[in-house]
Amino acid sequence: MRNLVKLFILFSVASILASCQRDVYLFTSFHEPANEGLRYLYSKDGYHWNAINGVYLKPELGKQKIMRDPSMIRDKQGIYHLVWTIGWQGNEGIGYARSKDLIHWGHQQIIPVMQQEATTVNIWAPELFYDDIEDRFIIIWASTIPYRFAKGVEEEKNNHRMYYTTTKDFKSFTKTKLFSDPGFSIIDAVIVKKEQKDYVLVLKDNTRPNRNLKVAFAKNPLGPFQQISQPFSPYLSEGPAVLKVKDQWLIYFDSYGSKSYEAVSTKDFKVFEKINDKISVPEGHKHGTIFKASNKDLKNLLRVEAKKK
Repeated sequence: MRNLVKLFILFSVASILASCQRDVYLFTSFHEPANEGLRYLYSKDGYHWNAINGVYLKPELGKQKIMRDPSMIRDKQGIYHLVWTIGWQGNEGIGYARSKDLIHWGHQQIIPVMQQEATTVNIWAPELFYDDIEDRFIIIWASTIPYRFAKGVEEEKNNHRMYYTTTKDFKSFTKTKLFSDPGFSIIDAVIVKKEQKDYVLVLKDNTRPNRNLKVAFAKNPLGPFQQISQPFSPYLSEGPAVLKVKDQWLIYFDSYGSKSYEAVSTKDFKVFEKINDKISVPEGHKHGTIFKASNKDLKNLLRVEAKKK
């Protein structure tokens, strides 16, 4: 009887440990000059990252056929949804594809999010966020519409604001609306749900004197985001990616001024600690987003990688 109890306890512990290991962190990635396609990094602890060799989706959408700023999220059915920048200039839209296993992709299409604005200069860095309250996906991105907003020291073609659309199925989308106009050029924004009715927007102040990262706060994922902070990153930094590890929020970013990848940690998005000495990111990685994937899908990716060697 004692042996059966021991076996039951061991089995229970093993099951709990297995469930804890079910998900891993993946980091979408690309390499310059952004014409190769989707790459991945993976991590078990959120601090130390390894590259998965190979390209898993080639950019074929749009006139310029590039893939920058890939943003990915996994839905409740385990389907992975991906959006990305398809061109440096123009208003064709953003790229979209979906996959069940991170390897085989379908439903590639251009989502024409700015078709109603003929003078749109660009559509940059789309970012996915799942709104669990409304059971919908929010897509935000940066675009410039010349002579629409006060520009300060910015050129008219570099005076960005954030826009958004929402969808429940990636087939129909709500009308594009202004997401954020903080009074300055803003790009690379990421929505973070901290708690119920407590959201954070991690953003890049893209004005020429700044070009650094800040945060703002709201009670709703669509804002309005207010109380914009002082910068927490160095001059010439961009592309924030956020994840939570235990009680710490980690914010990774591309410090392109120093040609390095850096990170800070925070508990409240008010006090930030540099943790560059605690992280490792493979050389050549360019910013994407961090999301959770199943351990099974990671193992399949690594098998594919092994076959390519």
